[in-house]
Amino acid sequence: MNGVHDMGGMQGLGRIVAEANEPVFHARWEGRVLGLTLASAAWGRWNLDKSRHARESVPGAEYLCMSYYEIWFAGLIKLLVDGGLVTRDELASGQSEAPKQKPPLTADRVEAVLASGAPTQRTAAAAPRFSAGARIRARNIHPTGHTRLPRYARGKLGTITRHHGAHVFPDAHAQGLGEKPQHLYQVRFEASELWNDAQRNAVHIDLWEDYLEPA
Repeated sequence: MNGVHDMGGMQGLGRIVAEANEPVFHARWEGRVLGLTLASAAWGRWNLDKSRHARESVPGAEYLCMSYYEIWFAGLIKLLVDGGLVTRDELASGQSEAPKQKPPLTADRVEAVLASGAPTQRTAAAAPRFSAGARIRARNIHPTGHTRLPRYARGKLGTITRHHGAHVFPDAHAQGLGEKPQHLYQVRFEASELWNDAQRNAVHIDLWEDYLEPA
């Protein structure tokens, strides 16, 4: 989707200034939001790509006024309501109307669950269309749902530098259409191709096969 979250290459948003000795969380509530998000996901009512899409769906005017974890919190509320775990009335009152349920992720299991991660590599039905060294063009598409194809790379020429194997396709996964695994590639784009900039820089982006076409 062409949402305000897709800020790569946009002007007018100010410089990104690195914070010296930046803490993991700037306030305790930020850690709690992350913890709530991870724990709630254990219910299995949504997947990683759907959770990303929930954060991307925050209205633009609100999104630009929010901090990073405020956006996460807004996305979590949407997931909880859409997933049938809470109601808007319960959120407003702070009181649950349903009997308490046993949490699917208890404190003693957190470390092991986080360490195991959630691998996305799968087996694809077809052979890869591209190989390292191939020249490609990122398709100029504008899907209405979640996508991992950044807007600034659409329509641009690049070179395949690596094949990562087949992985869950996020565009389908976020919409509940199944994993539909397809081949994933690392693609090198020259800065001069992306932004008409003569600097000797390049950007490497991991892109799924549906995002690419032969140059």
